[in-house]
Amino acid sequence: MGSSIGRLFRVTTFGESHGGGLGAVVEGCPPGVTIDLNSIQLDLDRRRPGQGELVSQRAEADKVAVLSGLFEGKSLGSPIALLVRNHDADPSAYADMRDKFRPSHADYTTEAKYGVRNWQGGGRASARETVARVAAGAIAKQVLFQLCGVEIVGWVEQVGPVIADIDSQQVSLADVEANAVRCPDGLKAKQMEALIQRVRAAGDTVGGVIGVVARGVPPGLGDPVFDKLDADLAKAMLSIPAAKGFGSGLGFASATMQGSEHNDAFVPGASPGDIQTDTNRSGGIQGGISNGMPILASVAFKPVSTVFMEQRTVQSDGEATTIQPRGRHDPCVVPRAVPIVEAMMAMVLCDHLLRHRGQCGDRR
Repeated sequence: MGSSIGRLFRVTTFGESHGGGLGAVVEGCPPGVTIDLNSIQLDLDRRRPGQGELVSQRAEADKVAVLSGLFEGKSLGSPIALLVRNHDADPSAYADMRDKFRPSHADYTTEAKYGVRNWQGGGRASARETVARVAAGAIAKQVLFQLCGVEIVGWVEQVGPVIADIDSQQVSLADVEANAVRCPDGLKAKQMEALIQRVRAAGDTVGGVIGVVARGVPPGLGDPVFDKLDADLAKAMLSIPAAKGFGSGLGFASATMQGSEHNDAFVPGASPGDIQTDTNRSGGIQGGISNGMPILASVAFKPVSTVFMEQRTVQSDGEATTIQPRGRHDPCVVPRAVPIVEAMMAMVLCDHLLRHRGQCGDRR
């Protein structure tokens, strides 16, 4: 099912939305890295449901258990196994839909591919699978910070037509966590929250965009052909449920510019021999390789597919019918998806850092 990502820092997730639990096996974590379990739990708490009116009311504590790979607070170099148990699964909410394909969900495509599917909340296709990614990504964040001081911060940049203007150089975790929408622009955050509340009251959903920055990434990560750093980031981000678009640097806005407008001029860095760019329209990646500037990316998310109104569909036998979904779902996925985007950024960067050091050594 393609449940693994990475070459040297390799993460495999397991579990279903309404099964006994979910987890991840992290292979390739360098030995001797201090792993703070509280930091892992912090990111899981940022992702978990039940945080307020803007998100799913499923009551999961999402407490992580580490089964292997750590000793006295440090990584052993062996696989790190992480487990988060489900405690508030409610498969009965899906019983009426077991033979009906929910519009824009993975129900039909999963059954078309495998001939069988877990109709209880979508199984592996459920966004609940991302709890394992966030736990593994929290380890990747700690490896990156301890090896080269990398800091990753994500934020909500847009909900529906409401767009915030965020300074990626200055934004901090505290800024992001200052409100329930996770938008550092307080005025826009209020407008976003009001919009989410309106669509929720109407039984509908709304999409949005998450921005993310990785500061302190050294130059040289990535390869110039098929394993470009931005290509691997795109694959990682688009593997997140409901993600429909990815942008590196200025992304699609680059298509409206001329080369003279988009080019990033090289200038001397703060220290002798250092090189940086005067602007960062490339988002820290040129030719598929990091250039030492902050890595900037954005991820667009579609509206959540479960809307609480009657829709047309078909049954598994092909007969036309209608469906009226129920259950506990987010009216807008982006506030809870911020730590997921951060996790995917961390896993890709950690993998490429280890690959770069394995091939080229620590050249700086």
